Amino acid sequence: MRLSKRSDVDAFIVMDVLEAAAKAEADGRHIVHMEVGQPGTGAPLGARKALAEVMQSDAMGYTVALGLPALRSRIADLYQARYRLAIDPARVVVTAGSSGAFLLAFTALFDAGDRVALGAPGYPSYRQILSALSLTPVDIETRTDDRYQPRPADLPKDIQGLIVASPANPTGTMLDRPALGALIEAAQSRDAAFVSDEIYHGLEYERPAVSALEISDDVYVINSFSKYFSMTGWRVGWMVVPESHVRTVERLAQNMFICAPHVSQVAALAALECGDELQANIDVYRENRDLMMRGLVEAGFDKIAPPDGAFYVYADVSDVTNDSGAFAAEILAQADVAVTPGLDFDKARGHQTLRFSYARSTEDIREGLRRLKKFMKTRGFGA
Repeated sequence: MRLSKRSDVDAFIVMDVLEAAAKAEADGRHIVHMEVGQPGTGAPLGARKALAEVMQSDAMGYTVALGLPALRSRIADLYQARYRLAIDPARVVVTAGSSGAFLLAFTALFDAGDRVALGAPGYPSYRQILSALSLTPVDIETRTDDRYQPRPADLPKDIQGLIVASPANPTGTMLDRPALGALIEAAQSRDAAFVSDEIYHGLEYERPAVSALEISDDVYVINSFSKYFSMTGWRVGWMVVPESHVRTVERLAQNMFICAPHVSQVAALAALECGDELQANIDVYRENRDLMMRGLVEAGFDKIAPPDGAFYVYADVSDVTNDSGAFAAEILAQADVAVTPGLDFDKARGHQTLRFSYARSTEDIREGLRRLKKFMKTRGFGA
């Protein structure tokens, strides 16, 4: 039986690194995980308690396709609290993680063959999902001087969409309001749909992130409970869409997913009330970021754009290697630290970059940096 051409997408390399690290752990080695963007903490305690109570009396059947009304309303409240925006809960769509949101958004907005621009380096699954939907991803090669964010002048004329992330994966850099506004204006002047990936909102360290919804209602905004709310495996996210698009997205969601997992929606609703615990996580990430910024430079990884948010540092390692995949494998084998090569974040230049995640415990970060310094010293780098 033949396979479709559009199913021929690349592997998600970070998951391959995670698998290699798991095999090393199965062999009895202690691996420090700096490869995957997954909080070391679990779902907030309040979320877990709430779900345990509800499961005693609720069969957890299907919800309506757009999500539990109470959850949609509470997410709308979040926009009032964070951004002072009055968002109609009817515009909020609860999804099966941000991945489900991207599938719905791309299907709603684009036709087969449409060209959709995205910054490189960038989250690799954008490109693979677009390709699997018979769409054409168009990489915009960003620069360190621009902190790896696209500029309006970089946008091709013949695009039907633009995806922007702030804070971004893999770099952690953010766009301020004028820069984000200029990109939205540039996209709309081309009659291109604007999709804003905001799943790292809440994970900021110097200044708050700006939502695209502060600038325009004619955008799709995607978010998730995975990162700030520390609920990666629960697979629950959301998006905010223009009012005129709600019914279209609802019909797609009904047929593609029926609904997001009911149990995850219940937990997500309770997680929204766990601000103190979530702020404690941010304090840990802030300390980890400071440790990483010092420790990586001391180890010899000094070509970086300091991250504003998320929990990543993206490093140019072109003075060390021209094969980041082999180099990451060597670090895992010799230093017992798992890091992610930049190969699928940036097809053109990823062979010379690495991504380091600092989402784990501070103790893990300290130990990982100690091992990296020792490893790099054997290669003649670092202090």
